[in-house]
Amino acid sequence: MLQKIKALSKNYKAEFIAIRRHIHRHPELSYEEFETSKFIQEKLTAWGIPFEVKATTGVVGLIKGKNASARIIALRADMDALPITEENAVEYISTNKGVMHACGHDVHTTCLLGAAKILNDLKEDWEGTVKLIFQPGEEKNPGGASLMIKDGVLQNPAPQKIFALHVHNILQAGQFSFRGGMVMASADEIYITIKAKGGHAAAPQLTADTILIASQLVVSLQQIVSRNNNPFNPTVLSITSIHGGNTTNIIPGEVKLMGTFRAMDEDWRLKAHKLIIDQTNNLVTALGATAIIKIDVGYPFVKNDIKLSASARSLAEEFAGKENVSETELRMGAEDFAYYSQQVPACFFRLGAGNIAEGITIGVHTPTFNVDENAIEEGMGMMAWLAMKG
Repeated sequence: MLQKIKALSKNYKAEFIAIRRHIHRHPELSYEEFETSKFIQEKLTAWGIPFEVKATTGVVGLIKGKNASARIIALRADMDALPITEENAVEYISTNKGVMHACGHDVHTTCLLGAAKILNDLKEDWEGTVKLIFQPGEEKNPGGASLMIKDGVLQNPAPQKIFALHVHNILQAGQFSFRGGMVMASADEIYITIKAKGGHAAAPQLTADTILIASQLVVSLQQIVSRNNNPFNPTVLSITSIHGGNTTNIIPGEVKLMGTFRAMDEDWRLKAHKLIIDQTNNLVTALGATAIIKIDVGYPFVKNDIKLSASARSLAEEFAGKENVSETELRMGAEDFAYYSQQVPACFFRLGAGNIAEGITIGVHTPTFNVDENAIEEGMGMMAWLAMKG
């Protein structure tokens, strides 16, 4: 079976590189993946794979092997792109100005389409049912995964296991990494507005200086992590944006801050939210201003099933060779795959897509992110292999 999968992956490589380039040329933002969804539907229709649409743009296909009720496995890929202007000098550069597949979701979607074709070709050779989940909106709250779950993606039939991959340019194409247990953090968005009486910069005594207050608040908030959190409990609080004022001689009446809070412990996460709110209100009030604070609670942490991840790693070693499989490091990045992992035994793994010799080393969420397209052959083959054997 492994050799059959590898042979089909090799045979289909050029076809699916072309599919990836088509998707890359036509990126769409979160919850706006209408043409991408239509493209996926057309491919599944051409291959005779039944599907339904969920959460407006999501597509859920179903492939039945022999003894279809014996096991139900789900494979998931995300479809959305980011609001980034692409700077790559490639012929398949984004044609949608200001939007780019800078997180590799074009590759994820392509790998799942490739796995679907392989699984469909070989459906007389494996047992069970594979549910194909093409999901919108991974990059933006509330997360397309949560909407797909609300729309019943984990029902009729209910998967017993779920797998997903994510490109990673630290790993070379042909390499994979796995980790059981905690693997990625929860992510919450912080929005703070500081309001006070502004005025002339030459008479600060007649104002409450919102710029100074914002500066003190940024420093103060760091003490929540450094002096309230257990040092052995991974967490990050970053203020990433300060907007206020527009000239040299006016102290503004309003300053806006934005940031993110990441954690891997739900009790600490909720405690930290209260500390952020209390510390902001207390400090800002003490300095003569008022604060409006909103914490937009985002994705929970990703927790891979330990047994499933160990089994998947073993299968990956068979597929790629032990020397090409490693352990994923803990990351404070977030993924809405977390919603699936809270309900179904899950395995979220890394697909190597880098190539040092060709200079493909830039990370995700950048205007020059790209991948070694040889990763597509490996990714679709691995997804098909795990679906059959995982």
